Amino acid sequence: MLPKRIIYLFGAGASHAEIMNLEEIPDQNFREKNSLLISDVSKRVMKKVQKKPWFKRNEEVFASTKGAFNIELFISLLEKNRTSNHHIDILKNLVQKDIKGRLSNTRMNKFYLHKALFELHKKVSDQENLLGIISLNYDSILDEAYEKLLDARPSYCFESEKDDRMPLLKLHGSFNWERIKIYGKQKKVSIIPIGMNKDYLAPPYNFIWGRAFELLVKCDILRIIGCSLSQNDTGLIDLLFKAHLERAKNIEIQIIDFHPQEGHHQIKNNYGFFPNIIEPRNIEKPLIEDEKISDYYVGNPFKIWLRAKAMKMLDNEEIRKTKFLKKCFN
Repeated sequence: MLPKRIIYLFGAGASHAEIMNLEEIPDQNFREKNSLLISDVSKRVMKKVQKKPWFKRNEEVFASTKGAFNIELFISLLEKNRTSNHHIDILKNLVQKDIKGRLSNTRMNKFYLHKALFELHKKVSDQENLLGIISLNYDSILDEAYEKLLDARPSYCFESEKDDRMPLLKLHGSFNWERIKIYGKQKKVSIIPIGMNKDYLAPPYNFIWGRAFELLVKCDILRIIGCSLSQNDTGLIDLLFKAHLERAKNIEIQIIDFHPQEGHHQIKNNYGFFPNIIEPRNIEKPLIEDEKISDYYVGNPFKIWLRAKAMKMLDNEEIRKTKFLKKCFN
């Protein structure tokens, strides 16, 4: 029997899981100060933006800042409506500074969930073939885990030529892509905040998105970790839909997230036109039996799934000999 072909889609919740894993029981104060979820990043950034003179002059226009806010969508709308590049750059720099401020080297050295995932796949390659990883995150947590566990620099697919390395496709860019080389020329690449009607046609994003489409068409299972599939990001939904139409067989979409205590997960509610969406408790049922998968304040879905998956695919001695995966059992 051929190995299942696997792709992962990482959202901010995956990076957030590493931060939350530093505390045994993260309280509300810890979450508000350290969360990498866009809602919390937005709150912290907007507190700083509201002090800027240009924002104060336009406070009536942006009155909604007193309520819920999505800083990425706000930047996207400012770009679409040709607002001052200077103000847009201020917002992007504040987002970068806020996220990086929670990811010191001391902290990142303690992270192990992403590393455990790569370690798991190295051990189960005869059962699951990891085709590649798609990420919406700007940070370098995934990149560093890739480099450490695969002993190679990530293949970001900046150009059309393919190599033997596993693709790491950062659809919205990365904070460490300030200067990259494309066809022998140095190029500055800005992050692309999520939003409607974004232009992904210019290099390197045209190559990255094209490669993501190819992988999605080939895969058997798409595992979504810490990503809500925001309806603001129509480019990503369109990419998944195009791949779905191209295939002869439905992609199995596994949601690695908190399992709702009532009703269905928001991805299943919002995207019922994808017929094979599997909610957390129903993945390889009964893979996940830990009650904490439904407890927002105590549970860590990424860690819970890693632990359950390891127990299913490896014996105790194999787990004990790992460096990072065994930490999921602490």
